[in-house]
Amino acid sequence: MRKRYQVQEPRILSADQFLLTTLVVKIAVMAVLAIMLVRYHRFRRILLTERRAWPDRLVFAFSLGIPITCGVIARLLLQYNAADLTLEGSFLAGLIAGPYAGAIVGLMAATPPTVAGEWIALPFAVGVGFAGGGLREMCPKKDIWHFSPFVFTSLPKRAWRLVRTLKVDWQVVLVLAPVALEVVRVTLGHRFGLNRIFYLDSDKLWLSAVVLLATVLGVGTPIKIWNSARIEHQLAEQEKLLMTARIEALAGQINPHFLFNTLASISSLVRTQPETARTVIVKLSNLLRRLLKSRDHFSTLRDELASIDEYLDIEAVRFGSQLRINKEIAEETLDTVIPSMILQPLVENSIKHGISPKVGGGSITIRSRHADGHTIVEVEDDGLGMPEEVLKTALFGGIGLSNVNERLKVIYGSGFRLTLTSEVGKGTCASLEIPEMSAEGAQAVQG
Repeated sequence: MRKRYQVQEPRILSADQFLLTTLVVKIAVMAVLAIMLVRYHRFRRILLTERRAWPDRLVFAFSLGIPITCGVIARLLLQYNAADLTLEGSFLAGLIAGPYAGAIVGLMAATPPTVAGEWIALPFAVGVGFAGGGLREMCPKKDIWHFSPFVFTSLPKRAWRLVRTLKVDWQVVLVLAPVALEVVRVTLGHRFGLNRIFYLDSDKLWLSAVVLLATVLGVGTPIKIWNSARIEHQLAEQEKLLMTARIEALAGQINPHFLFNTLASISSLVRTQPETARTVIVKLSNLLRRLLKSRDHFSTLRDELASIDEYLDIEAVRFGSQLRINKEIAEETLDTVIPSMILQPLVENSIKHGISPKVGGGSITIRSRHADGHTIVEVEDDGLGMPEEVLKTALFGGIGLSNVNERLKVIYGSGFRLTLTSEVGKGTCASLEIPEMSAEGAQAVQG
């Protein structure tokens, strides 16, 4: 027995359903356009400041005006009404970038329909751009970025505040402006006909209200998207500044720590070895002069080793032949970018806790190499070493090593490794493993 399939007639939207669908698609098109534009660095940068040079205003106007114009052409050629965003685009350009930017977008969007015979479109669209720009000149800029259609839900409260304080509520003005412009467009359309100016309207009151709401959403949606991008950028900048401030604070703790120890050494030499004390003072002044010349948070390993040499010159005066220095530096690591003043506390720790208490002195070996995209620098001594219980807390107690550890956390997050290995009577090795960083990356972190 053969089955019979009932052929269903295609469902056709009613006029009201078609209008609602058009309005929804219209808002979606505006949102997609706003998202696409904010992805471009130049456009996003323009949004970050309220004082824009003429080139930036033109870039903004053409970036928004070209797709708006293409949408109008799609409406004329394909009868795709949801793509016509003339009012929303012109008003938005004026509100964000000023009256002339709004007028340019209005001129661009209204030229195709004017050629097609819609001669009211041009003066209306240019006027909308100037209206948005004029509103921008009058109201506080922060209120523009707080644009929201939801002010209608609190109109009684805002009206009472207006009566009580006699101050203009700019949020209400900003929302009512596109509503008033849409009413003007519909009125002109009723007066002169659809073939003179494009508009969307309905005989039903509630649908006419939805048309007005869609116009407000068409303006408010891009503002919300762009403001979110602005806030995200500001938070990123604040986080970068906070990280820089933390690096400066931690570096500032290391330098006084080194200075304090050196001055204590000089104090012990003043009476017994005045000439030696004088020599140490000269070398210390040379080192401090070098440090003060640069406020960078990063330097090459080559420069760091030069600073270490100056520091060791000071310590060599104290220890004489009891302090021996060995270097096993891979040539390809010399231009590696590392945090400045990061090795000196490691060397100082070896001298203070490993070599200084040991009878007969000892040696310190500094090594470097590349491995798996990381730079590894080791500072090893053959001093007294540390017992297990002291080793466990060495990176978190005191000033020098704890600050090195904290600086590395701030800069690299979890992408670094600082380890201490030690054996009592044989010495200690501090191993620093950090990701390879370019000069451009260091500048980005430094801000």
